[in-house]
Amino acid sequence: MTDVTVNDDESEDRRQRPPRAVVGSSLDREEEVFGKAYDPKIVRRIWAFVKPYQKQIYISVAAVLIFTLTQLAIPLIIRFAIDKGMAAGGGGRVVLLWAIAGFAATIAINFVASWVQESVVGKAAENVLFDMRRAMFEHLQRVSLSWMDKTEVGRLMSRLMGDVNSMQEFLETSVLSVGDIVLLFGIIGVLLWLDPMLGAITMATMPILFIVRLFWLPPAKLSFMAAHHTNSSANGALAEGINGVRTVQSLDRQRVNFDLYEEKAHTNLRAHLRAAKFAQVMVPIVDTLTGISMATVIVVGGQMVLGHQIEVGVMVAFLFYIQRFFDPIRSLTMQYSVFQRAMSSGQRITEVLDVPVNIEDKPDAVALTGEMDGSVEFKNVTFGYRKNQPVLKNVSFRVNPGETVAIVGPTGSGKSSCMSLVHRFYDVWDGSVTVGGRDVRDVTQDSLGAEVAMVLQEPFLFTGSVIENIRYNKESATREQVIDAAKAVGAHDFIMSLADGYDTKLEQRGGNLSLGQRQLISFARALVADAKILVLDEATANIDSYTEMLIQRALKRLLEGRTGLVIAHRLATIRGADRIIVLQNGELLESGNHEQLMNKQGLYAKLYTMNYSSFDDMPENGDEAPPTGKAT
Repeated sequence: MTDVTVNDDESEDRRQRPPRAVVGSSLDREEEVFGKAYDPKIVRRIWAFVKPYQKQIYISVAAVLIFTLTQLAIPLIIRFAIDKGMAAGGGGRVVLLWAIAGFAATIAINFVASWVQESVVGKAAENVLFDMRRAMFEHLQRVSLSWMDKTEVGRLMSRLMGDVNSMQEFLETSVLSVGDIVLLFGIIGVLLWLDPMLGAITMATMPILFIVRLFWLPPAKLSFMAAHHTNSSANGALAEGINGVRTVQSLDRQRVNFDLYEEKAHTNLRAHLRAAKFAQVMVPIVDTLTGISMATVIVVGGQMVLGHQIEVGVMVAFLFYIQRFFDPIRSLTMQYSVFQRAMSSGQRITEVLDVPVNIEDKPDAVALTGEMDGSVEFKNVTFGYRKNQPVLKNVSFRVNPGETVAIVGPTGSGKSSCMSLVHRFYDVWDGSVTVGGRDVRDVTQDSLGAEVAMVLQEPFLFTGSVIENIRYNKESATREQVIDAAKAVGAHDFIMSLADGYDTKLEQRGGNLSLGQRQLISFARALVADAKILVLDEATANIDSYTEMLIQRALKRLLEGRTGLVIAHRLATIRGADRIIVLQNGELLESGNHEQLMNKQGLYAKLYTMNYSSFDDMPENGDEAPPTGKAT
């Protein structure tokens, strides 16, 4: 369902490509992964993020252990106060004072340990969460465009936000789990130490709990897995509906899209309710077992007190311990669902981090210097997006420094692929693409990006001011340079008509500007970059004729001294190019200027005559422009 904008010559091939396993859209795949209660590989990967903060984690664990020891000590202090006080007779006041002092010290230590644990582990978890999100975002900025094109934004956001939050929840509670385990075994040890027989009778309910958990565990795992899967699916549908709201409204698809989303949301709701049921069902079971154990202590322990087999303080201590005994069991049961979510989320996070980066700098890559001449050359280039299905076939041509070359051809001929290879969005299969005489695979991507400026068909503006968007690729650009570039492309007048001029804040994707105005700003952005090579990939396809005329007039002056590579559906707009290269089915068919190609009466002449001759009479100056200069 995802609306993905791709270039003409790439779209068909991308639709044929099978989805990558990393986005794992099938529930079977996720069950295979999420069914593991513990995955050491995931733990090792997550530990890499935790390791820089292991000192804080160790401090938190120590604080939790101290807190747990204070919990174990309180019933023993009560037992001491009762038994020693009764045995001391008149000296019971002294025993009581000692008991009060012990209580005060224990409570103080308890408070300090709890505060240290909460503050330290909370700060460490936030830092780990920040590092995870930063690592994922940094990696996603470098992955191949083909992977990004077929990956739903909602699923990525679910991993960046929801899954990372699950890891944070786990990190904050995992330290408490250590305390719960120590408390559980500590209570068992103390009970057996106080009275082995009564302790053994009290533990008689434990087998029941383990039998219940044995039947509870498998369906609980499946419910947690289903909740994760449906959550990603619902997020994907939500992001798609929001991003495509303009198309939805224009095609009157609101009700259909709402029903589709509602179905996914209801499936997600049912999955989460089922997961919540399994997460909560153990609580009343544990509470029931707690009541049975306490009743057992009262009945059996009371008889033992009456028979002088144990002291009153021992039975009271037993009641306190039994009351606390099932607390760590209840807590560990609840934390199991957190642990399951953490394993699931950890797998999904590592899948994103493991998306292969196909385009990387070589260890010995060199930087393009400012002295490079700006030439571009394709030498016997063969390239495609899928094995054995080339989009470009043995294509060779050279663009000389300062020359403007247009690349034209029918849909699917490989025009946009040529542009992508110049910027090294992909690597060629055979042959080479050189910029400034150097193979693009042998130069650093940063330096290549600094020398190749691109303007695409769909202008993308970022949230921020107009001036920030124009100097997006060159933050060091002065305000005067920004204004000069805007004037050069004819954007200055409409920018000054905005409420705050160049400081006007743009809405999401520049929604408060017309499409033509957004394109003009993207042109100004490319010009401010001051690159030696300017690539225009269908950059004038979505603007009106008057705005296009302004751009064409500006480009004639601004392309002087720069190498220009242009793709245009409107062939009339590239008649003035120094050379026109015609592609068909990935092969170079014709080459020459407009007059030469028209005289050949080949494919270019046919395309021009059939589809674009109506643009021959486009005005060459602003005198014949429409009354309004606003781009649409």
